Amino acid sequence: MSLFGRDFEKLLVEAVDDGLSTLGDSAKQAIYYHLEKSFNVKKEEVPCKMTAFTQAIQNIFGAGANFIEILIMKKLYEKIDRSIKWNQFEGFGFAQNVSEAKRVFQEKNMIKSVKELVECEEAEAEF
Repeated sequence: MSLFGRDFEKLLVEAVDDGLSTLGDSAKQAIYYHLEKSFNVKKEEVPCKMTAFTQAIQNIFGAGANFIEILIMKKLYEKIDRSIKWNQFEGFGFAQNVSEAKRVFQEKNMIKSVKELVECEEAEAEF
């Protein structure tokens, strides 16, 4: 997996943690316990078990799962330093929204890397 992929996965785990923290620390710990014991999804496995995580959240919260997913997406977009436009992703499921956030993150970081490389080459050319 690329460096950008690992960075994104770390941000996603943090966003999930931050989103669940809005429910309170005890609730967050109970949810993580239930995710691991009932659904075999550990906190750090969320990025690679997105479908299982989404199904677990829907099973735990029922109709309220959408609220939790929105909290997590808001936190994720804050972490990738992007404003979120909900109507842009209308009709997307949670996993699709996460995939789009990953694409935006990777694109942003690729552009940043290219700019840094150009600046470095320009600096070397001045010597």
